Amino acid sequence: MQETRQNKIARLLQKELSLIFQEQTRAMHGVMVSVTRTKVSPDLSICTAYLSIFPSDKGEEILKNVEKSASQIRYSLGQRVRHQLRIIPELRFFIDDSLDYIERIDELLKK
Repeated sequence: MQETRQNKIARLLQKELSLIFQEQTRAMHGVMVSVTRTKVSPDLSICTAYLSIFPSDKGEEILKNVEKSASQIRYSLGQRVRHQLRIIPELRFFIDDSLDYIERIDELLKK
């Protein structure tokens, strides 16, 4: 039962975080940030979000900016989900490099 609740909250947070990043990256031309996956801890206090950043060479720089503004993102998230959740989880961000990994494997297979 707990796993079902975790999954529902993770999907809700993924949807809302992706909308927040979509709004923030409109001003930055040529950059796209998407939330590929979210995981929520069993006590619902920590949300781990995996970000896919295009172009990937700016990934580290954008991730640092996202981590600096994590409190503002959490506040925006709280404004959006305040009627669904009592406690807004702490946000942790990581780069999801699975697409780069798949692309690299395809390049190696073509050779």
